Amino acid sequence: MLKLNYSIKIFLHEMEKLMRVLLIEDDLELCESLGFELTNEGFEVDICNDGEDGLSYINQQAHDLILLDWMLPSLTGLQILNRMREAKISIPVILVTALGEVSDKIKGLDAGADDYIVKPFAFQELMARIRSITRRPKHFESIHTLKYGDITYDGNEKSLAKNEFLCSLSKKEGDLLELFLKYPTKTLPRKMILSRVWGPYFEVEEGNLDNYIHFLRKRLNSVGSNLSLKTVRGVGYRLEEKDV
Repeated sequence: MLKLNYSIKIFLHEMEKLMRVLLIEDDLELCESLGFELTNEGFEVDICNDGEDGLSYINQQAHDLILLDWMLPSLTGLQILNRMREAKISIPVILVTALGEVSDKIKGLDAGADDYIVKPFAFQELMARIRSITRRPKHFESIHTLKYGDITYDGNEKSLAKNEFLCSLSKKEGDLLELFLKYPTKTLPRKMILSRVWGPYFEVEEGNLDNYIHFLRKRLNSVGSNLSLKTVRGVGYRLEEKDV
C-alpha cells in the first residue's frame, strides 16, 4: 500500500507539471503571488487582468485550467463563464473571488464553474482543489481544431489532415492525438495518458495503450505526416517531428 500511495503521488505531480493554467485576475499583487507559487509547483502560468483579454485567451483553448476572478474590468467572471459554456468550451474553471455568500456560490456554479474558492484562501487549499479537478476524466467533445507540424486535427469530425490527405480516427484515437497535440515535444508518462484518455478510475490493460499508439502511428503515416510518436523506454511517449 505504501508503494502504491507513493506511485500515485508521483503520477499526480507528473500531471500537474504538464498543466497550463490561465489566471484571470485584476489584483496585481495576488497575480504575482499566485503566479509565483503555481510556477514553483511546476505549472505553466499565463496571466491577464481584464475580462475581454481573458476571453481572448480562453477562445484559443490552450489551457487545462482557468482560475477566474468574478469582478473584472470590461467583462465579469460570470459573463465570461456564460460565453464559454455557450461556445461549448469545457475547460475547467475555478472561481476565485471575495464573494462568499451561498447565493453567490450558487450563481457561479450554475453559470458553469467547476469549483469555487473564497478569498482570502490558503494556497494549499487551492492546490487541493486543482488536484481534485485533475483527477476527473478529461472530456474532449468541445475541441475544434489543433495544429502542429504539418497536420491539422478536427476534434468535432475526428479527422486528421495534411494538405489534401485526410483520414478519420476513432474516438479513442482522436482523444489520444488531442492529448499529444496539446503537449508536443513533451514526454507524456504512460499513467498520465491512461488517466487522461481512459479516465483515472477506468480499468484498462496497459497493452491497450500500446495498441492505440500503433494505430495512431499508422494514421500519421497514412497522410504522409513528418510527425512521429517516439517511445521513451520506461516512461511513455512523445510526439515530435522526424529528423529530415
